[in-house]
Amino acid sequence: MASALAALAAARGRALLLGALLCQLGPCSGNSELSTAVNITWSSINFKTILQWQPKPTNYVYTVEISEINSNWEKVCIHTKETECDVTDKLEKVKDTYTAHIVSEMLSGTEKFEEPSYAISPKFTPYNQTTIGRPRIQTYELTDSKLKVLVEDPLTPYRFPNKSFKSIRDIFKNDLEYTLYYWKDQSTGKKEATTKSNQFEISIDKGKNYCFYVQAIILSHRESRKSQESKVTCTNHERNVLDEYGTEAFIIIAAVAIAILITIIGLSVTLYKCKNKTKAAKEKETVPLNDI
Repeated sequence: MASALAALAAARGRALLLGALLCQLGPCSGNSELSTAVNITWSSINFKTILQWQPKPTNYVYTVEISEINSNWEKVCIHTKETECDVTDKLEKVKDTYTAHIVSEMLSGTEKFEEPSYAISPKFTPYNQTTIGRPRIQTYELTDSKLKVLVEDPLTPYRFPNKSFKSIRDIFKNDLEYTLYYWKDQSTGKKEATTKSNQFEISIDKGKNYCFYVQAIILSHRESRKSQESKVTCTNHERNVLDEYGTEAFIIIAAVAIAILITIIGLSVTLYKCKNKTKAAKEKETVPLNDI
């Protein structure tokens, strides 16, 4: 009996020693299939912010925790099997800096650990790092020598107390500028104008069509300072020959008209003279009856 117990103890000892050696070569957790998140990124456009990471979980789930500096952790996207989480609602203090934990947890009914493994995201400040989306040209007005353009400020997901959405202008204020790029239709020469408001009024050549687009600029941004470009809009002023070809066309047309008029007058005079000569010749050839 004693020899059997001694053999069992020796076998356990060898197993423990083998386990210790294996722990030196790789993870020693009973939860070998639980992975921590990697490639954590923030994707933010007009302050709508999505946190993304890898890999796709198998038999475990993720929970996201968000915190400002020196603040409590708030949980979002609890026990999700997705690899992204919309954290917009937790980042409304847009000038604060946030950090996220991507916590890996076993599915319910399996062994729970006192300290779940988690990965830490890069720091993120919405005001400095969000990208401005494509602005939209709301209206334009073309007069004789002026082009007026009104830009629609992109909206954010955040609301005023009256539930209306805040625009990027409401948040960035004087940090926001728009640049208008414009050029004559069928021309490659591009000009630009800048404004702190969302309205442009520029001088143009009378009777010409123009194409244009706008971009928003956040002056304080070190990266992603410019927004996406708006769609290109072109005016549809109906052009006549003078608009199309300029003063030279008018001179040519006038010269041709004068030449045609002179030709018509010359032909008329010539025909009139020929007719008179023919009439006179016939009168001479006619002999009066009383002279016979």
